[in-house]
Amino acid sequence: MRSKKWSVLLAAALLVSMILAACGGGKDENSSKDSTGGDAAKSAEQVLNFINGDYIPSMDPSKVTDEFGFQFVGATMEGLYRLGEDGEIKEGIAKGEPEVSEDGLTWTFKLREDAKWSNGDPVTAHDFVYSWQRAVNPETGSEYGPYMMAGVILNADKIAAGELSVDELGVKAVDDYTLEVQLANPTPYFESLTTFGTFMPLNQKFVEEHGENFATTEATLLFNGPFVLDVENDNQHITQANQWKLVKNENYWDADTVQLKEINFVVSKDPQTNVNLYNQGEVDRAGLSADLVDQYVSHDDFRIVPDTAVFYLKMNQVRKGKETPLANENIRKAINNAIDREALVNVLNNGSIAATGLIPKDFVHVPGGGDFREENGDLATYDVDAAVEAWNKGLEELGVDSIELELLTGDSEGAVQTFNENLAYQLEQNLPGLKINIKPVPFKQRLDLNTAQDYDLQVSGWGPDYLDPYTFLSLFVTDGGNNKMGYSNEQYDALIAETVETSDADVRYNNFLEAEKILIEEAGIAPLYQKGVTLLQSPKIQGEIVNKFGARYEWKWAYVAE
Repeated sequence: MRSKKWSVLLAAALLVSMILAACGGGKDENSSKDSTGGDAAKSAEQVLNFINGDYIPSMDPSKVTDEFGFQFVGATMEGLYRLGEDGEIKEGIAKGEPEVSEDGLTWTFKLREDAKWSNGDPVTAHDFVYSWQRAVNPETGSEYGPYMMAGVILNADKIAAGELSVDELGVKAVDDYTLEVQLANPTPYFESLTTFGTFMPLNQKFVEEHGENFATTEATLLFNGPFVLDVENDNQHITQANQWKLVKNENYWDADTVQLKEINFVVSKDPQTNVNLYNQGEVDRAGLSADLVDQYVSHDDFRIVPDTAVFYLKMNQVRKGKETPLANENIRKAINNAIDREALVNVLNNGSIAATGLIPKDFVHVPGGGDFREENGDLATYDVDAAVEAWNKGLEELGVDSIELELLTGDSEGAVQTFNENLAYQLEQNLPGLKINIKPVPFKQRLDLNTAQDYDLQVSGWGPDYLDPYTFLSLFVTDGGNNKMGYSNEQYDALIAETVETSDADVRYNNFLEAEKILIEEAGIAPLYQKGVTLLQSPKIQGEIVNKFGARYEWKWAYVAE
């Protein structure tokens, strides 16, 4: 039963709160098969108006780490392939399927010769070589480059560690339009991996010409995708723009397929304001907070969009070089067992479901066909008695009778008053002697604090980057680029490492199942919920794809119907 105390709804911004990876999603009820829209598209004005939940922290493919950055990198740039309906791989800069060696380690891609950058330069194999080398170069400071490439592309891990030079990365331009990639290990999902933002090409001359200013303003951005980004002032810093638009890229190699002429965006964090804008016809989609869900659930334009993103509580064990109370396993276990996840999703009231593990429901199947989540069962449970027992053991081991922790959150309207307050309230009520201080900060600052590992507790989330459990479980290997909480387990690391080295599907999935059990049973993290999104959406939006991984929305095939 939902407590009246928490009946106020989570802000729409929480629906798009920080996912350090590109946010995935289920199939949108309004999405359709790849289509130009026919006569319906031709007769309607091909303009859409959307709300964005916050500013864009970065548009540099090598450095972007968040949902918004990956969304707009994905719309304005193109890698070897794109994602079509239901995750189908579609041609991008690569033509046809790659040629793969018998051992699965050498992949050769033939590139189209009609792809151009927005300045007129051709897109070549050299652009991919430069971009991938830049992303894995430790001097770049990319989080995703080493994470996405280490153990996948030959020598990426050694280059990221500073042990080899970038020109030893397993990627080369055989000629201007032939790209050869040497993998470190068999990687069955590599083709889909190349659709991810980190693998976008970059024009070396342009990037180096702008140096540290690259990708900070419209004037220092270069595009090769279906759309170009347009801000009011060409020299306005991307992170300061509160409105912008995507404009059809007439120089895109497949411009004839792109029907939308323009997509306008405005930053708004207040759910009621967003709904008002929708009802006034100013925007074509508005996320709903829980109180608004109850109000609009019978509306003709009401939609529930399932998602594959999973949110969890990060428990930082080392802050500013010093161990926190969360380095104690019993304290972490107590927190994990003290969370009533069903109550939390009732607060969200947005189609989200309680998460009992890290791998989401209906994401991947184990060999033989069973759903991974069902196969591994409910690993995280609500058990107050077990929580208190572990809590008291942890306090005794630490030699204290109380603990004070900081909960890092976003500053979005309604988020602190609802979800985070509910979570803090549960923990304080169920664990005597625990004090939670909520620290709300702007979105970009939250990303920076996470990167610096300067927090105690943080509700974070992850949307998959490709269809494999590795996209989730690799997050928490020791010293991983996205770990950022001091978690380390030798057995966990060994299991994940073996999944990289073997092509045996049974071995890989058995390791994934066991690794997830280790992570949750010793409370490396505390799973919270698998995301759902409730919204009002105009039926005129057709052909839009909601991706299962990577950039959330694909607009290449979208169109406006009358």
